[in-house]
Amino acid sequence: MEPRPPLTRRRALAGAGALAAAGALSPLAAGCSAPYDTVASDKTRLRFWHLYGGGDGVNMTAMLDAFAAGHRGIDLQATVLEWGAPYYTKLGMAGAGGRAPEIAAMHLARVPGFAPGKLLDPFDLDLLAELGVKPEDFTKEMWERGQFGGKQYAIPLDTHPMVLYYQTELCEKAGLLDGDGRLKPIESTGDFTAALRAVKKVTGGPALITETLGPDVVGPWRLFATFYAQSGGRVLSADGKRIELDDAKALKVLDYLARLGEEGLMLRRADYPGSIGQFSGGKFGFLLNGEWEVSTFKTAKMKFSMTRTPGLFGPPKTFADCHAFVLPHQEGRGGAPDRAAHTLAAWMLKHSVDWAKGGHVPAYTPVLDDPAYVKLKPQSEYRGVIDDVVLDDPAWFAGSASRMWIELGGVFSGVLTGTRSPRGAVAEARKRLRQLLDTPNPLPGAES
Repeated sequence: MEPRPPLTRRRALAGAGALAAAGALSPLAAGCSAPYDTVASDKTRLRFWHLYGGGDGVNMTAMLDAFAAGHRGIDLQATVLEWGAPYYTKLGMAGAGGRAPEIAAMHLARVPGFAPGKLLDPFDLDLLAELGVKPEDFTKEMWERGQFGGKQYAIPLDTHPMVLYYQTELCEKAGLLDGDGRLKPIESTGDFTAALRAVKKVTGGPALITETLGPDVVGPWRLFATFYAQSGGRVLSADGKRIELDDAKALKVLDYLARLGEEGLMLRRADYPGSIGQFSGGKFGFLLNGEWEVSTFKTAKMKFSMTRTPGLFGPPKTFADCHAFVLPHQEGRGGAPDRAAHTLAAWMLKHSVDWAKGGHVPAYTPVLDDPAYVKLKPQSEYRGVIDDVVLDDPAWFAGSASRMWIELGGVFSGVLTGTRSPRGAVAEARKRLRQLLDTPNPLPGAES
């Protein structure tokens, strides 16, 4: 997930099967191929499709401008498409026709749905190595999520996990900060409940806010997925073909979240924009959300900080996805345009300190020790989470803006708002997962 206007984000989370509608929603509605612009004969055309809006869009534009300025022999043509299902449908259709752009952005957990080898082409690892990018520059788990059949189909740019934001003044009054002004360790449900109660004594109201409802709501799924992963449970099998939801572990997480609402420690009803706005208003001590809102709160000049989501049910794992670079399928891919695509990916990785300003943790690990990144506050405070992020199990219907996020987000929303029992939510989640597993991948050229 990533910084973008919340309402646009919610509108974009439509069903991935709406193939025909996607063309109408896209700036490239005239066709499924990348636009062909006139290119000077002495330059190599490089078309890059991405879905970055909001603060991410500003950062990406600045980085692309810098790349273009330093690579005069490349005619970089960047096109922004609508975030979510419209983007992925358009990209899949372009790849199926072999008329795609040279390079594109993709969420790493969405790669399995793009039938690597059919809708995506593999990267040339020798060329990447020549450009200074090697597999050992990434965490093993993140790198391998881009592999299929022994080939590399995605190069991670970042990871964007769930984090815990906290209001420093409220937490200080509640006695929750250490001598350096950082949040004291929270290592169990008991610790977290106690912290919320301490803030409630200061404010007189709920201490925690998060997204719990709204059209195409996904926050409840991301919250559940984080704590469920800490318990050691998984939703699907390693190949994404079977349900492995552990009812006991799921109920333990959902029961706890339900109790937070019942006790008045967490606000039960808040849509995405409302959760951001109300936390900005200073009445809540804590916000659980993706790290991409850091720019929002810094712009508002709030007194806040961030830390990794605490381990309430086990090790402090957290749910995430990753932005990545992919090579959409082209007939006859190769030559100077392909080299330009690899060059862009390598350059962006090496300059991802600028990308990290929006809150994302760089996937290219040499950047994590770059003094310029370490100085970014509070962005670098949670960089250690890169070793503990958990992505969706591989399935065509999983990943950012996916059917699973929307389906299960709606199911778990009822638990957070108090309109559905935890046990009923687990049963309904199983039903929805079965329906998704029985539904063929709607992207052209992909297999179910």
